[in-house]
Amino acid sequence: MAGMLMKMACVMVACMVVFAPHAEAAVSCGQVASSLFPCLTYLRNGGVVPDTCCAGVKGLNSAAKSTADKKTACGCLKNAYNALPGIQAPLASSLPSKCGVSIPYKISPNTDCNKIR
Repeated sequence: MAGMLMKMACVMVACMVVFAPHAEAAVSCGQVASSLFPCLTYLRNGGVVPDTCCAGVKGLNSAAKSTADKKTACGCLKNAYNALPGIQAPLASSLPSKCGVSIPYKISPNTDCNKIR
């Protein structure tokens, strides 16, 4: 009887390991959008980068620590880039450096987010 209980316990643990949810990104597209909304006018027209924009960029960078978070943020940025007309590519790609932030990819609709580590 004890052997049977031990086998069942092992099967249960194995099932939990196999079917456990994979690591999910803590960053969501909603968070990316709300963080970068103050940047939209700058991204379309240039000029001075608003302090609220840089605060959002820095906050998003702080939140996206894991590879999954970075990939999610990248995908959200690409989707926003494609969905919002008028964003100027040079302004988008230079935004992190203008805010004093370094990210491991270029903000561009051509970025391959799957290559981010």
